[in-house]
Amino acid sequence: MTQAALTRTGHRIAFAPGTPLKAAVLVMLTVLIVLPLTKTVTFTLQPDTIAAWSDVLVGRLSYNLFYGPLLNTMVLGIGVAVGCVLLGGFLAWLVVMTNVPFRRTIGLMATLPFMIPSFANALAWQSLFKNARVGGQVGYLQGLGLDIPDAIAWGMAPTLIVLTLHYFSLAFTIIAASLATVNSDLVEAAQIAGARGWRILSGIILPVATPALLAAGSLCFAGAVSNFAAPALLGLPVRLQTLSTRLFGMIEVGQVGRGYVIGIMLVLVSALLLWFSNRVVSGRRSYATVTGKGGRAKRFDLRNARWPLFAVCCIIMAASTIIPIIVLLASSLAPSSADLFSNWTLHYWIGASNAQIAQGTAGIIRNPDISFAMSVTIGLGIAVSVFGLMLGLLTAYVAARYRTGWASAAITQISNLPLLVPGIAFGAAYIAYLGAPIGPLPALYGTFALLVIAGTAYLLPFSVQTGRAVIQQISGELEESARLTGAGFFRRIVAILLPLAIRGLAAGALLIFVKIIRDLSLVMLLFTPTMPVLSVLAYRYASEGFAQFANAITVVILIISVIVTLAANRLQAKSQPWLKD
Repeated sequence: MTQAALTRTGHRIAFAPGTPLKAAVLVMLTVLIVLPLTKTVTFTLQPDTIAAWSDVLVGRLSYNLFYGPLLNTMVLGIGVAVGCVLLGGFLAWLVVMTNVPFRRTIGLMATLPFMIPSFANALAWQSLFKNARVGGQVGYLQGLGLDIPDAIAWGMAPTLIVLTLHYFSLAFTIIAASLATVNSDLVEAAQIAGARGWRILSGIILPVATPALLAAGSLCFAGAVSNFAAPALLGLPVRLQTLSTRLFGMIEVGQVGRGYVIGIMLVLVSALLLWFSNRVVSGRRSYATVTGKGGRAKRFDLRNARWPLFAVCCIIMAASTIIPIIVLLASSLAPSSADLFSNWTLHYWIGASNAQIAQGTAGIIRNPDISFAMSVTIGLGIAVSVFGLMLGLLTAYVAARYRTGWASAAITQISNLPLLVPGIAFGAAYIAYLGAPIGPLPALYGTFALLVIAGTAYLLPFSVQTGRAVIQQISGELEESARLTGAGFFRRIVAILLPLAIRGLAAGALLIFVKIIRDLSLVMLLFTPTMPVLSVLAYRYASEGFAQFANAITVVILIISVIVTLAANRLQAKSQPWLKD
């Protein structure tokens, strides 16, 4: 080969479209996602920690360390998945395919529970149903003289109920989107053939909605098995252990190797379920319901059942959203959970330190620890939103504009990898990764930087999806025209992409902000007294018996979450006018 040919070949390789950008993004994703997970595995394979595998899987303590928590985790995950699909699917069917009264109001209310942190529902449950088994203040119903059984106050049943009421809105959103595509011609054809309502539901609607049902179930399962707050608050007092609570306990007492092994197994459980659901869906040839033929929307007439079913919807909405908020607010004002609606006081909000109340703990407005945690939490939300959206936009840009080649496929797969990793396992991975010095780099454990880096990496899939949504709305011809005039990559991003996509990006940033400030699982292991966050403080206060302070902090988180979420939805409606219809 001649020198000229080598030069031309080298020029073609060196300047292939997007190659430097792909390489840069791939390196960043590897550093943020792949290396932490790899470090967790390699840590457990060292000579002084490899015995943790046998301790967890085959040792004499293996049932208490792994198999017992695994059984509880699977029961919890499957129960929540089934409950969410039934509850969310029922509401989605009513809203999308029937003439139930106030359909739009029901649809809006059905999306609200996911805005509320899961530990908020758990705290509200304690305020209502807590009995005297574990000491401290009893709940409101016990205070009224009712005898609350242990099975209702603690353990698997309340944890299942709380998580189902939290995650069903996720199932509702997915299933409703699928049912909206069902062509009414199929339903009318079945009615003409004499099929009754149940036959139409089981023979037409359920089969074509199978992908959405499996997707909703698998996501709710993954959320339930990775959830830490509800099992910890409602299960640990009666020694109900799940993989997430056992992982936290092992690391908290210094059994780091065992904790990392449990974390690895927790990731495998979540990944296996998601893989299985994908295999089930791919086994069917087609679920297509949208064709080139026109279709008319037709709703089932509920007749005399309209208002009774509306009443059922109201009960569900009240149990999942309205009652928990009222109970949390009342509990933050009442001296005792046993007497929620009398003798209210603002001490737990604005009171000065008083040795006669709550062991001298000042109200959350005057408490310097809570004020500091508020600043850390707000700063964390802003930092993760900004850095996460920048990295997500860059990743989405590469995936959307340069789709060919193995590097693009790798970028897409790695950027979605955190979806398979429960938050508490991801936090454990970052302790193994950055908790000790790496060469000249110092250990980051206990620093704000570790919270930002871990939060950015964990929420990267949401950042990428936000970036992808706005990039796909902007024609590549605009950038190509700018490139031909000599504009560089960063110039095109700043002058073209950002101005056109700013509303959508801002909405995505606000949603990422909400996710990180109400997250407990990820930050639970990264929490230190020198770098506190509100969600962990609320959990700590609840664990120590200071329910009023825990609930007041949770109300603050809830207010911030709702305000920011509504602002994000408003920005999305303005950037995508078709969402208004």
